Amino acid sequence: MSDSSRTRRIVVLISGSGTNLQALIDALNTPALPNASITLVLSNRKSAYGLTRAAQATPPILTAYLALQPYLKQHVGKTREDYDAEVAKIVLKEKPDLVVLAGWMHILGDGFLELIDGRKGLDGEEPVKTPIPVINLHPALPGAFDGANAIERAYAAFQAREITHSGAMVHRVVKDVDRGEPLIVREIPLEKGEPIEKFEERLHRVEHEIIVEGAKKVLDEL
Repeated sequence: MSDSSRTRRIVVLISGSGTNLQALIDALNTPALPNASITLVLSNRKSAYGLTRAAQATPPILTAYLALQPYLKQHVGKTREDYDAEVAKIVLKEKPDLVVLAGWMHILGDGFLELIDGRKGLDGEEPVKTPIPVINLHPALPGAFDGANAIERAYAAFQAREITHSGAMVHRVVKDVDRGEPLIVREIPLEKGEPIEKFEERLHRVEHEIIVEGAKKVLDEL
């Protein structure tokens, strides 16, 4: 099979309801995301509804679960970095072309990144020859409201008349939180008198579009 017609493999990491995962599932093998399949959905929360979405997809998508605190309790003496390496191990088994963080609420450090980008190999194994791109969806503009609660912080800044708009972006994942190269950036105006729930609704609609655009963009560059 030629490389251009090969099905591109995506692993998605989630923590919550999985609406952005659903956007990716719905786009698979359409013009928005051609020649692609999600081979694994990994969650760090057992109750994440995104796992149900994956299991109910047609065809069903393999799921896995690994949470930090239970992992540390079960493996006395292990560290957060060891957990990140274990996440990388699960991901690498799938031989993905792309890893998408779609509402993954855990900061991945070098324990993950150096295995995914080939700086290190898994125990006794050769490192990956080609770095695997990792992208993240973040509900803010580059350099604004990095980290958690970005939507609430942007809304509060608007109420304080510090900003007139916010946005969402898909960016490459690096060690520094939400500081990787932006791939897709979309501005979203804030509207006077609009409740935060309405703003959040509008922002999520944009997220569902750009996570698919970002995934396609990176896969097409491979």
